[in-house]
Amino acid sequence: MKTRLGITSEDQTIAEAVGRYAAAELAPQAQSVDRDEISVARYIPKLAGLGIMGMNLPQQWGGPGVSPTAMILSLVEIAKACAATASMVGAHYLATDSILIGGDDALRSRYLPDAAGGLTLGAFALTEPRAGSNPADMATRAQREGSRYRLSGVKHFISNAGEADFIVVYAKTDAAAGHRGISAFVVDKETPGLSISAPESLMGIRGAHAFEVSLDCDIPAQNRLGDEGSGFRTAMKVLDNSRIDVAASSIGIAEAALEASLSWVKQRLVGGEPLANKQGIQWMLADMKLKLEAAWMLTLQAVSARRAGERFSLESSMAKLSASEAAAFITDAALQIHGGYGFTREMPLERYVRDARIMRIYEGSSEIQRTVIAKSILK
Repeated sequence: MKTRLGITSEDQTIAEAVGRYAAAELAPQAQSVDRDEISVARYIPKLAGLGIMGMNLPQQWGGPGVSPTAMILSLVEIAKACAATASMVGAHYLATDSILIGGDDALRSRYLPDAAGGLTLGAFALTEPRAGSNPADMATRAQREGSRYRLSGVKHFISNAGEADFIVVYAKTDAAAGHRGISAFVVDKETPGLSISAPESLMGIRGAHAFEVSLDCDIPAQNRLGDEGSGFRTAMKVLDNSRIDVAASSIGIAEAALEASLSWVKQRLVGGEPLANKQGIQWMLADMKLKLEAAWMLTLQAVSARRAGERFSLESSMAKLSASEAAAFITDAALQIHGGYGFTREMPLERYVRDARIMRIYEGSSEIQRTVIAKSILK
């Protein structure tokens, strides 16, 4: 692994250990996981053994006590081997970050240690059929009834929901207050009135299952995260974290595609000489490398701000936008370099293209990231 700015030897050692695991156990199964839509939740015990399921959490709540940089480097290694597994882990982080940021110590102690240890899996339910990029449009309601809340509504494209032991659900407690009326709740999987669909049929990351979640249930008031109306603030802080996670996944996919291309052009002969000798191919590879390194630097800049305890909304949006669009460019170029072979399902190139496509959509589309960036610099 190449040493980069801001990466300590400890960070690198952790990431290398994760990389060895991912290369040995995730990468060989990635094609079959994709083909047969096998849930990557089966990897949770071994991921937990490496500390990965709790890398976003402090030791107080069961985490291994690693830096945000080590966590991001580990996600890169996982995504390089199997993007679906990185997506599953990232969705788990969305849920546990919500509890860490918005919950009280009682909820943290109840949910986080088991989640960090791989004993439970979390899901994050914000998106709805008619409320994606603008959470204020959400229709899910939470009505206070004495010491409990009545939750009703539908959430869509909820990663991990079918396998999850708990779901962090965002709902309106004040329908007239826009985003200021959003609150967050932890809903256990056994809750009566919680219904989860069969998994969606996805274009990419097919082992990271997404579901529709229907709610017509009541839960204890103590399952609310923070005060009423604080849910939007919690969600935005969680998404700042998650956008760096998505950047890491994008970089991992792009790294895999670039490495495959470098290997291919050295062995593929055209007119009796390696494809690598062709100037057109060399320029394509140069552009791929340039975009990848730019994404790395913006991502590490965002991680540095997070590590320092600074606000990093702008940095995380730039990292996510740069890395996800770099992954799109690099995977498409990699498939082009492989020609007809890249278009077959015998090779992983077309999977890289499909897996990379979602990176420009979830946790805020590229258009949303541009809006965040523009508003930040126009203040």
